[in-house]
Amino acid sequence: MITDSASVLVDIRKYDGSLSALWTATRLGEDEHGVWLGTARGVPVSSATGGWTSRFAYVMVVPRGEWWTATFCVEPGPEMYCDVCTVPEWNADGTVLRTVDLDLDVVRPHGGEARIEDEDEFAEHQKRYGYPDSVIGKARQTCLWLMEAGRRDGDGVEPFASVYRYWLDLIA
Repeated sequence: MITDSASVLVDIRKYDGSLSALWTATRLGEDEHGVWLGTARGVPVSSATGGWTSRFAYVMVVPRGEWWTATFCVEPGPEMYCDVCTVPEWNADGTVLRTVDLDLDVVRPHGGEARIEDEDEFAEHQKRYGYPDSVIGKARQTCLWLMEAGRRDGDGVEPFASVYRYWLDLIA
């Protein structure tokens, strides 16, 4: 049984299984958009290239059955940072979240417009890790959908328009 305010180990890997990022977040709750996790400023993050501490507080929504996660940060971090990834998976008791980072990111700075980042890394890793055509296609399709959904001048697609503010207020 998953309970609110539980610690969650967020384990993000690359397609070959190597570590991309690993940190502990707090489960804030759940709504129609997914499970919301909060990370305070100063939380240690491990990666294959070393470690760092989070520079600002943020919340992450983990949708059900989708090929993405979305992070929303307090300033000076980006307002929205979406990772294109494999469908996130939870362990049985909801204390570990695992996904595979597929490199493509959609980022929207505070007051700015959404843009795609890391297309070069996506192209490089397709070859290095041998992404199947189905994964390449789903990653590209998801990235385009996130660009549209995350537009500031769009139709206010949630959770990218304003819902995240409620969750961010819980930790900011």
